[in-house]
Amino acid sequence: MITLYVLLQSRANRIAWLLEELNLAYQVEIFERDQHTKLAPATLKKIHPLGKSPILKDGNLVLAESGAIVEYLIERYGQGKLKPQAESADYPHYLHWLHYAEGSLMFPLLLSLVFRKIDHTKMPFFVKPIANKISDKVKQGFIEPQLKLHFDYVEQALAGKKWLVNDRLSGADIMMSFPLQAVLLRSDLDYPNIRAYVARIEALESWQRAEQKVGILELNKL
Repeated sequence: MITLYVLLQSRANRIAWLLEELNLAYQVEIFERDQHTKLAPATLKKIHPLGKSPILKDGNLVLAESGAIVEYLIERYGQGKLKPQAESADYPHYLHWLHYAEGSLMFPLLLSLVFRKIDHTKMPFFVKPIANKISDKVKQGFIEPQLKLHFDYVEQALAGKKWLVNDRLSGADIMMSFPLQAVLLRSDLDYPNIRAYVARIEALESWQRAEQKVGILELNKL
């Protein structure tokens, strides 16, 4: 039996979605975030030393890292589904999006979240001006330009497409779902292709079945 260890409001939702797409039987163990830090509880380290979610257990195998889990499940259980053939012209593009999601897109998104969570009001008065100046410089000089670079890139890539690779649902879409759902937290952005893409994902029966088992993804609660 496959077990998926889920931290609420995390990348684990896309793994549950993949399990549903592959019609695999699995059980779920759900962990709440720490109320103050919003991080995973220490009990997850009993499952895997990193103590992060998602974690997949399949027999004696315990596997962390959502990208590795996606590749493992598709290779082991996909029977040709959700990925192009290795010799096809689509395969390099599949690999690109599969790894781009975490390798490039998530980094500025995480930085943006971290800087948004910094509470300058709790700093000593003599530190605040320096902290604010550094924070603004990092946001304006790096984070915002990088976010725009990546958002524009994905928006253009989705123009006229339903799915990322050859207009067929694949592991690339599984991986890209979470960061693009995070993108939509930014109400000041106007990216209609990204918004429509995320809406297509969340309208799928497989996505909705996954949410019934692991909870609705509401990243604004982080």
